[in-house]
Amino acid sequence: MRLVIARCSVDYAGRLTAHLPSAPRLILVKADGSVSIHADDRAYKPLNWMSPPCTLKEGTGDEEGVWTVVNKAGEKLIITMEEILHDSSHELGVDPGLIKDGVEAHLQELLADRIETLGEGYTLIRREYMTAIGPVDILCRDAEGQTVAVEIKRRGEIDGVEQLTRYLDLLNRDPHLAPVRGIFAAQEIKPQARVLATDRGIGCQTLDYDALRGIEDDKLRLF
Repeated sequence: MRLVIARCSVDYAGRLTAHLPSAPRLILVKADGSVSIHADDRAYKPLNWMSPPCTLKEGTGDEEGVWTVVNKAGEKLIITMEEILHDSSHELGVDPGLIKDGVEAHLQELLADRIETLGEGYTLIRREYMTAIGPVDILCRDAEGQTVAVEIKRRGEIDGVEQLTRYLDLLNRDPHLAPVRGIFAAQEIKPQARVLATDRGIGCQTLDYDALRGIEDDKLRLF
């Protein structure tokens, strides 16, 4: 990971346009090729970013100090450096991934055993499918044979959708798996997360923990 603290301005040109005026900011360049620009607030969320696959070109000559990041869709993130205050690189290695709590781990196990919950004709490829940026909870195929990556949360929020998006970007580079689509599965999915998932073409599935465990509804029945 490369960490750069610099006074810079940032311009984004794509489906929309955006401009960040000159200010001191943190720029992260990760091993997966992603580039994100951060301010000293708002926790984990960057001011702007470019997800992989993308390429970073550092300008020379008349363009010295101008970084241009381009993704496969041709969208550009242009970072104009005015003063670099810090520039360092660090080898973090492969992250072991987030250790899920008991409920999430059990949901993963139950859903893998009852993969047809996602739809008729689904088949399991494997649980904890390892990638360079961590394990995908479940990798499976739908009735048409398309690869599906499933991210499981107890409570589905925006960061879970972002996590699945990163997995999908990586998995779709593998010609043996592509095209790969995603399903965001949770006991509860927040409205904002559902909107973001839908915008990115990711399906949402609400999981009933008790139903997966085979516990019958305790309502009175006549028969």
